[in-house]
Amino acid sequence: MSFDYGNSFALWREGAGGAGGAWHDYTHHAFVEGLRDGSLPRESFLHYLKQDYVFLVHFSRAWSLAVVKSETLEELRACAATVNALVNFEMGLHVKTCAAEGITEAELFAAEEFENMAYTRYVIDAGMQGDYLDLMAALAPCVMGYGEIGLRLGREAVPGTPYQDWIDTYAREEFQQVCAEAGAMIDNAVRRRLGDDPAASPRWAVLQQRFTTATELEIGFWSMGLRGPK
Repeated sequence: MSFDYGNSFALWREGAGGAGGAWHDYTHHAFVEGLRDGSLPRESFLHYLKQDYVFLVHFSRAWSLAVVKSETLEELRACAATVNALVNFEMGLHVKTCAAEGITEAELFAAEEFENMAYTRYVIDAGMQGDYLDLMAALAPCVMGYGEIGLRLGREAVPGTPYQDWIDTYAREEFQQVCAEAGAMIDNAVRRRLGDDPAASPRWAVLQQRFTTATELEIGFWSMGLRGPK
């Protein structure tokens, strides 16, 4: 498997003091493997989609906050493009899949938020209290994690898995390009604020903690989906 989402992401993912085991637990969670081999119960998948739709509403708002926190035109454009991809691309998958199960977009938008509330509030709080880099470190696990999962499952999925459409959404070139561009933008933002050796900056440990905490919250999100509706 080959992907390049930038140097900052690579350090956060697996560098000294990086997310390490938490990242593996996130990208190889039982929920993910159930998508790969088709064993995930449909009820669990639909419960996840409903909750993920609500999550994406707040996630889009967090990326909109990144537009406000931007310091360069490149940052502004990249964040605006990500908001567009979330609202007009990724959320569309949820609408299409749920519509086939008789669940309307209005029902999705009105779904009650459960365990993912801690995640969305954590990300938004990172942006409200911190700066652009704090927000990027908290946002990166979702974007790059789904890209990495999609790329792997695109190659390893069992033929005939009923979750092929979900896998294809994150494996295809359009989403991989979003990840690559976001990674390059984060690298430039880190270099602009922390210099050429960001890991030597006193701020790096804080950014790593942001990334690792968001990764752990992603694990909790998968677990919530696997448990299914209460």
